[in-house]
Amino acid sequence: MDLFNENIIHIKKDGIEYLQFRKLLEYEDILQHCFTLRPLDFGSNSTYESQKELVIENYKKICDSLNLDYRNVVRPYQTHSDNIKAVDNDTSEEPSIFSKEYKEIDGLMTDKKNKILSLSYADCTPLYFFDPNKRVIANIHSGWVGTTKKIGEKAVERLVEVYGCETKDLICCIGPTIRECHFEVDEDVKEVFTKNFNDLEGLIRVTKAKYHINTVKINKRILLEAGLQENNIIDSGICTVCNYDLIYSYRGNNRAECRNTAIISLI
Repeated sequence: MDLFNENIIHIKKDGIEYLQFRKLLEYEDILQHCFTLRPLDFGSNSTYESQKELVIENYKKICDSLNLDYRNVVRPYQTHSDNIKAVDNDTSEEPSIFSKEYKEIDGLMTDKKNKILSLSYADCTPLYFFDPNKRVIANIHSGWVGTTKKIGEKAVERLVEVYGCETKDLICCIGPTIRECHFEVDEDVKEVFTKNFNDLEGLIRVTKAKYHINTVKINKRILLEAGLQENNIIDSGICTVCNYDLIYSYRGNNRAECRNTAIISLI
């Protein structure tokens, strides 16, 4: 099965598979990116230490395929926060994974070349930001908790504040994520959304006392209200749960601890 669509291409190369956005490929002379597919596993917070050798080997594989140096990987310890950190330190001799300076960080941004921003996902929403004028990138982890904290809006604010980006120039690509069809929650989670957003009409669907929430559309609205142009918000259109045989999905794979990674790097 392939996951090609109008916004996404599905790469099969050297025994590994990953997705790329057609829009970001327009800038492949200055930018590299991907969203990995099974069987590459990048480990969760709880499994990384026991799988470290495998994870590093998988980083080598995906980075080799993208013509990147795996030693430049920067990966934070994600905790569903709304904390975003700039990456500007010198290149190290080994990947910076779960280092203390990136603890409780759910978004990375940089204007430096060869910094591979890598976050992990298994149903949560990846937001890839790119400003082609300022040559700035960001990788944002927006799970349902991060979405209610409007981490996408905070990312835009930080990109403007730190790098002088103009919102009209920002591109945001929304990666594979759990969609309304499978994001079924109870009253408690629904209440968190209604508390944080004034109007959710058309974004919550009720079925048998459960609530299906469209976090993709909510993130799009957050980005539009933050000043992005509608034609600069590109949705992968891919549901992780519907495609759990190709993409690691927390819900689809019975709460498994395997993780995909989203990568973006200036080159």
